[in-house]
Amino acid sequence: MIDTIEKEDPVISEEEAAQYDRQIRLWGLDAQKRLRGSRVLLAGLGGLGAEVAKNLILAGVKGLTLLDHEQVSEESCRAQFLVPVTAQGQNRAKASLERAQNLNPMVEVHADPDRVEDKPDDFFLQFDAVCLIGCSRDLMVRVDQLCSQRNIKVFCGDVYGYYGYMFCNLGQEHNYVEEKLKVVKPTRDSNDGPEAKKAKVDLNETTMVKKTASFCTLKEALEVDWTSEKAKAGLKRTPVDYFLLHGNEKCQFIKQVKKYKCFSVIYVILDSKPLAGFFCVENSFAGIRPMSPPSTKFHGHGHAAFA
Repeated sequence: MIDTIEKEDPVISEEEAAQYDRQIRLWGLDAQKRLRGSRVLLAGLGGLGAEVAKNLILAGVKGLTLLDHEQVSEESCRAQFLVPVTAQGQNRAKASLERAQNLNPMVEVHADPDRVEDKPDDFFLQFDAVCLIGCSRDLMVRVDQLCSQRNIKVFCGDVYGYYGYMFCNLGQEHNYVEEKLKVVKPTRDSNDGPEAKKAKVDLNETTMVKKTASFCTLKEALEVDWTSEKAKAGLKRTPVDYFLLHGNEKCQFIKQVKKYKCFSVIYVILDSKPLAGFFCVENSFAGIRPMSPPSTKFHGHGHAAFA
C-alpha cells in the first residue's frame, strides 16, 4: 500500500528515472517521488534488519539510518549479508554501512551505534517511517505512541528461526490505491440472453481504486479485551503471533533454534521456566505444544513429544 497523503514533491532526475524504471512502471511516478522524499529509521541489524535495509535502499528512499548498538559476532556474519566476516567485534551498524551504501549510491545511508532505548523522543520525529526489529515491547509501544501523534509510519517485527511476527501502524486515515481488473457493464439494449446482461471482467484492462484504511496503535492492539463477544467472534481469525507479542514482556525467546530434518522447535521461557515449544514444519507454523524440562524427544518426521 502506497500512502497518498501529500508531502513535498521531490524531483526525480533522469538518472533516477532510469535506475527505478522497473518499479515506476509497477507503482507509478508519484509513488516513486514519495519514496524518494522519505527518510526511514531502521533499528536492529540482524538477519531480518539486513533484508529490510536492502529492500528500502533498492526501492530508492531519500535516506536510511541504520541504528544498532550490538557488536558483530560469528552468528551475525552467518545471519546477514551486510557485515563482512572480517568485522567481528565491530559495531554492527557501522560494519553494515559500506555494503548497504554500495547497493544504491543515490540513497543517503547513515550508521548510528547508539542504543535505541537511549534515544530521546525528538530523535524519532525526524523520520517519515520507523522500523523496529527485535525490540522490546515497552520500546515498541513508546515509539508507536509517539509516532502516531505525528503521522509517522511504524513497523515492528522479528524472526525466530522459521517463526516471525510483524505489526504496522500507518495511521488512522491511511489513503492508498489498489489496482483492480476493470468490470465491463453490459448495454441495456442487449438481446443475447441473461448471460450477456451480466457484468464481465476485462482481463486486459485495469483501473485504480482509491481506498482508505484505519490502523490502531500497538498499545490498543495489546489491550483488547478477549472476554467481550466481539473479540471472541474474531478469535479464530487472530493469528497466534498476537498472543506471543502480548507476552513478549515476560518471555525470553531462545534464538538458537534446534533444527532437525524437516522441522525446528523454538522454546519460550516464561519467568525462567519453559512454557511452550513452537513447532515449525517445513517453513510453516504448526502450533504450540506444552513442554517441560529437561529434554525434548523427537519421533520420526513431523512429530514431537515433549518429555
